[in-house]
Amino acid sequence: QVQLVESGGGLVQAGDSLRLSCAASGSPITFLSMGWFRQAPGKDREFVGTIDWNGGTNYADSVKGRFTISRSNAKNTVYLQMDSLKLEDTAAYYCAAVSRYRGSSSAREYDYWGQGTQVTVSS
Repeated sequence: QVQLVESGGGLVQAGDSLRLSCAASGSPITFLSMGWFRQAPGKDREFVGTIDWNGGTNYADSVKGRFTISRSNAKNTVYLQMDSLKLEDTAAYYCAAVSRYRGSSSAREYDYWGQGTQVTVSS
């Protein structure tokens, strides 16, 4: 069983940066692909990006070039660096894990989820 805990959310202004962390316990993340998703009020959960076993990444078009996912297997933690934040990035952000080589943009593919951390971007 894998437990995931997100942290690092908060209130920032448009154009600012923020780094989210997702700390895993119960299992090393070495053989887990990790995903980040977000959900704004009244909207469906939305794919943000993934990172594979070997560090390969994939991003949604809406965040490509602004967000960066990285992982530290030594710290059992995955990060989401968010730069040039926009008002529309406001959402609860969730990390997820799946026991396979490559991640997915579909939330249904993931077995484990964190509780989420709120990011609010103001003008």
